[in-house]
Amino acid sequence: MQQHNFAKAVGAGITGTAVMTMLTFMGPLMGMPEMNIPAMLAGFMGFPVILGWLAHFMIGTVLALFYVYLFIGRLPGAPWLKGLLFGLAPWLLAQVVVNPVMGAGVFAANAPAPVMMVMGSLLGHVVYGAVVGIVYGGGAKQPKLTTQH
Repeated sequence: MQQHNFAKAVGAGITGTAVMTMLTFMGPLMGMPEMNIPAMLAGFMGFPVILGWLAHFMIGTVLALFYVYLFIGRLPGAPWLKGLLFGLAPWLLAQVVVNPVMGAGVFAANAPAPVMMVMGSLLGHVVYGAVVGIVYGGGAKQPKLTTQH
């Protein structure tokens, strides 16, 4: 049975969310549209921006817990690749559920620059996932089977 480290998963989620957030704030410098996720969340919920920040980091932490407890043992490859592959799931969820709920439409169809928004979101989510994978690591090591001669 695989052992999981809750505190390490929380730390991986916070770290992955921080890196993703830094990337979204650098996006306009690379020609991407602004994606201020905490402000978007706060505006959607009608809350102050500080609560948008808390929601953003809570979501990133919960997603990392899902990764560790439900997905890490099912994904192939090195920790960074497992995380990157996992990052595709929240990206797809954002495109088909979150964007429409927030008024941007499926795959940001109602946004001013839908392709750039979708690609920026994809980049952010796979970087988030890769960072979560790297910080958490490969999970519990399985004992190696050896044969005696």
